[in-house]
Amino acid sequence: MTNGPKNSLLRNIGIIAHIDAGKTTLTERILYYTGRTHKLGEVHDGEATMDFLPEEQARGITIMSAVTSCRWQDSTINLIDTPGHVDFTIEVERSLRVLDGAVGVFCGVGGVQPQSETVWRQADRHNVPKLVFVNKLDRVGADFDRVIEQLRERLSATPLIITRPLGQQDEFLGVIDCLNQKFYTWPDDTLGAEMLQSDIPPQAQEQALEGRRELLETLAETDDAIMEAYLTDKEIPVEQLKEAIRKATISLRLTPVFAGAALRNKGVQPLLDGIVDYLPTPFDLPPITAKTQQGDQVQIEPKVKAPLTGLVFKIQMMEQGRKLSFIRLYSGVIKEGNEVVNARTGQKDKVSRVLRLNAGKRDRIPEALCGDLVGVVGLRSAVTGDTICSPERLALLESITAADPVISVAVEPESSADQPRLLEALTKMTEEDPTFKIKVDDDTGQTVISGMGELHLEVLVQRLGREFGLNPRVGKPQVVYRETITRPAEAEGLFDREFGGANYLARAKVSVAPLPRGSGYSAGLRLDPLEIPGKLILAAKDTLHDGQNYGPVMGYHLTDVAASLDDLQLGEGQVPESVVRIAVSQALRQALMNASPTLMEPIIRLEITAPDEFTGEIIGYLSARLGRVEDMVSHQGGFRVIVAKAPLAELFGYSTAIRSQTQGRGSFMMQFDHFDIVERKGH
Repeated sequence: MTNGPKNSLLRNIGIIAHIDAGKTTLTERILYYTGRTHKLGEVHDGEATMDFLPEEQARGITIMSAVTSCRWQDSTINLIDTPGHVDFTIEVERSLRVLDGAVGVFCGVGGVQPQSETVWRQADRHNVPKLVFVNKLDRVGADFDRVIEQLRERLSATPLIITRPLGQQDEFLGVIDCLNQKFYTWPDDTLGAEMLQSDIPPQAQEQALEGRRELLETLAETDDAIMEAYLTDKEIPVEQLKEAIRKATISLRLTPVFAGAALRNKGVQPLLDGIVDYLPTPFDLPPITAKTQQGDQVQIEPKVKAPLTGLVFKIQMMEQGRKLSFIRLYSGVIKEGNEVVNARTGQKDKVSRVLRLNAGKRDRIPEALCGDLVGVVGLRSAVTGDTICSPERLALLESITAADPVISVAVEPESSADQPRLLEALTKMTEEDPTFKIKVDDDTGQTVISGMGELHLEVLVQRLGREFGLNPRVGKPQVVYRETITRPAEAEGLFDREFGGANYLARAKVSVAPLPRGSGYSAGLRLDPLEIPGKLILAAKDTLHDGQNYGPVMGYHLTDVAASLDDLQLGEGQVPESVVRIAVSQALRQALMNASPTLMEPIIRLEITAPDEFTGEIIGYLSARLGRVEDMVSHQGGFRVIVAKAPLAELFGYSTAIRSQTQGRGSFMMQFDHFDIVERKGH
C-alpha cells in the first residue's frame, strides 16, 4: 500500500471484456459487497445499477460506460463498467485513456474472444496494468486452464494465478488461494456477502502446493530478492510477495489472475483484495507529458498543490440542454466557482458544479482532488479529449482518438417543421459520441448519420424518440467507403487571371503515391520553404492536407495516400493566399485523377461459433459474399469456431442468415478490421 497525499488510497479502474463475459454482473457484486448498493441488480432482469439507460435494460447489454465509486478496506475505488459490443468501442477507448488499472473479465467457457482481445490491446496501448477474473466457472464447458493458456498465446500475457477453482462446471466448490494457501467458499444463503475461509481440503492439497510453486517461480523471474529466497528455500513473508506482485503488475510484467462465478456470487472478494493490493494509485504512476502553447513538453506530476490539469474524457447532455463533462484530474484541485481554461480553444469557463458520479445518479461536492474522476457542469466549449487547466499553466494533454464510422443511414423528420429540432438533437449526440457523425447532403438535402454498426445507429435513433420526442424515418444502411489510389502520378495546377486591375499567377506541381494499407494520409513539401513567403507555404500545405476530405471518385475521405508539393511558382508582386490555394487544389485533384483512384470498403472480421455439421454451409455462404476463411478451431461439444473476413456491404442481415444456416444454433461476433479494395465480378 502506498503512503502519500490525500487520494493516495484511490484506485481508478475499469471492467473490460467481450460481450456477455459478465462485466456488469461482476460490477453489481462489487457494489453490493462493498456496501455501495443494498440489492443485487441483475442484468437479465433489467435492474443492473450500471446499466441505467432504457436501451441497456431492454437489451441486457452495456452501451454507455458508467462511473461509480465504492470503498474496500481503506481504499476508494472509482469504477467504470465499459461496453463489450464492438459498436461502442469509443466508450472503452476513452475510459482506458484515463484509468490507472483494469480488470479483464473472461468467460470460463468462451475464453479469449474477439472483443476481449480488442479491449486488451487497447489497454496495452495505454500501458494500463491489468488483473484477470476468469468468470462463469460453474458453467458447462468451463475450463480454467484453457483460458490461462489462451491468455499466454493470444494476448502475450504472463498470468500469475492468485486464486484457482476447486472443481469446475457442476462441481465448482470454491477457490484455492495459492498465495495464502487457504480455501474460500460462499454460502448460498448470504448471496455471496459472507466468505468462509478454511484450510485446503485434503483432496486439493497437492493442487494448492503446485499452485504456490508456480506462483513463486513466475514471480521470481521478475524480482531478484524473491529469486534468491526461492532458490535457497527461505520462507518469504506474504507481504513481501504482495509487494513484488504489485511492482510486477504496475510494470506490466505480470497479470494476476482470479477465479470465480459472479452470477453465483463466488470469487469476488479475493478480486477486490487484488484490486487494492496490486493495481496502482494515481501516485504510483510516472508523470504524464503535455505540451505548452509554444509546443514545448512539460511533465504533469500528480500533485494536489499544483496548477489544475484535467482531461475531458466524456460528454453527456443533461436536462435543459446543459453539458456534463467527465474529467480525470491529473494535477491540482477543481472547485465550484473556479475559472478554468480550455487549453485547445483558449476559452475561459466558470465551474458551476462538481459532481460525484454514481452511474445514473450524481451527488454535488464542493471540490475534487488530483487523481479523481468527477463530473463538472459549466464547461461550455469542452468536447471529448479537451484539456482543462488553471489560467496560470496552459498545457495540452494527448487527446482521445475516435475510430471512423463504417456505416450510414439517411434520416428524415416526420414533418418539415421537425427538421431544425432533428438537426439540433443530432448535433448534441455528436458532442457525446465522437464516433457518431452527421452530414447534410448538398445535392439531395438528406440528413445522413454515420456510426460504427447497425446496433450503434439503432440505439441512437431510439434515443431520438425517448429523449427528444422525435420519430424520424430511417433509410436502409449504407456502407461508408474510403478512397485511395493505385499508382503514383503528378500534375500541375495553374491560376493565371486578372481581377481588380491586377494579374495574379501561381503554378503548383503536386505528386501523389499510394501507401501501404492502414498508413492514412500524409501531406508534405519537397521544395525549399524559405523561397516562398511563410503564409503562402502554410496556405499551400493546409490545402494539400484538406484534400484528404474530398476523394476524386465519389467524394469520400482519402486514405493510404502520400501527397507532396514539389514546386510552387509565383507571379510578380503580392500573391493572395486564395490564389495559391486554388492552384494547389487543382494540381492535387488532377494528380489524384491521374493515379487511377478507386474505392475501398470496410472489411469486417467475423468469428462464428456453430456445430460442426453446419461448417460447409457457413463457408459456402461466406465465399459467395467475397469472404475469406482465415482459421477454424474445434471447440468442446462438437462446435467449431470459424474466423473469416468479408466486406461489410455483403454482411447486412447476416444475423438472420446464420440462424437459418445453423437451425438457430450458431452465433457470431463481427468487428471492423480495415479498409481495402474489393474486386467484384463485372467491375
